[in-house]
Amino acid sequence: QVERRNNNKIPGILENKRDEHLLKKRNVPQEESLEDSDVDADFKAQNVTLEAILQNATSDNPVVQLSAVQAARKLLSSDRNPPIDDLIKSGILPILVKCLERDDNPSLQFEAAWALTNIASGTSAQTQAVVQSNAVPLFLRLLRSPHQNVCEQAVWALGNIIGDGPQCRDYVISLGVVKPLLSFISPSIPITFLRNVTWVIVNLCRNKDPPPPMETVQEILPALCVLIYHTDINILVDTVWALSYLTDGGNEQIQMVIDSGVVPFLVPLLSHQEVKVQTAALRAVGNIVTGTDEQTQVVLNCDVLSHFPNLLSHPKEKINKVRHIMSSLCYFFLCLIFNCLLVSIATCMFFLKATAA
Repeated sequence: QVERRNNNKIPGILENKRDEHLLKKRNVPQEESLEDSDVDADFKAQNVTLEAILQNATSDNPVVQLSAVQAARKLLSSDRNPPIDDLIKSGILPILVKCLERDDNPSLQFEAAWALTNIASGTSAQTQAVVQSNAVPLFLRLLRSPHQNVCEQAVWALGNIIGDGPQCRDYVISLGVVKPLLSFISPSIPITFLRNVTWVIVNLCRNKDPPPPMETVQEILPALCVLIYHTDINILVDTVWALSYLTDGGNEQIQMVIDSGVVPFLVPLLSHQEVKVQTAALRAVGNIVTGTDEQTQVVLNCDVLSHFPNLLSHPKEKINKVRHIMSSLCYFFLCLIFNCLLVSIATCMFFLKATAA
């Protein structure tokens, strides 16, 4: 069987939708989301400088040290143009990383992890500065912290580092991130925490040059089979995007996704009420039908064609903005299906009648 993948690319418009998915996120809490001028005024009023922050962050007084690390974190949480480079140049990174080791002071660990998370949310060079400071092994260690806020912040930091690209992704995987990360998929985990966990899973599934290790894909797929039932839209959308990335990695990865048993639950999402879910599902299902004829047949066996008339003639006005996207994807998708040698004339006629109705 010759792969159709090389000759049938997903339309560029969907590639653009995929690229909108955030690789990195900065933690800016709403209650502390101040304008830059407000942040500057606050620190000027306290006569706080980077030099003072640096000096106090190494203080033997735990109150003074925590206040300094928190001050650094607040600078990095400003809405616009956080002084990431200034803080890196100040030499504070090794101090923040050292704070991650302080099991006796979880508040200090949390503030330091938060500051490092926001540094890692910046450019690739800024993310690499965090990696080179040897923070990753300590973040992995914090995944086992008894303090949930510390665990969650470590997850967020690792997500930003993994999102920097396949090299960082594979480095973090090699240190053993997958098992402890997946352990957080539990009904007892707060929804905001689980959203972050799912977002990190998406980043683990990203990139196909090279794709994630097959062992990692095998570990992640059972988790995605659980998360695809979740009622939270953000978690569901991220789950389906993770599947779309995995099915974009070649026929072997497509087969792994099929073998996981998730396809019968993926296809009905083409008719989900949320456009974000539909778009991600189209991407994932569309990738599967670029595989072998047998892989396309798996999708057909899930009654995929019955979802397309509604996709192409959605009654809600909000669909109008993305109807051209849906149309482009649907017709591309159908061309691939009709090219499948195993598709019967009866199947084609069924679709033609459905769309004419």
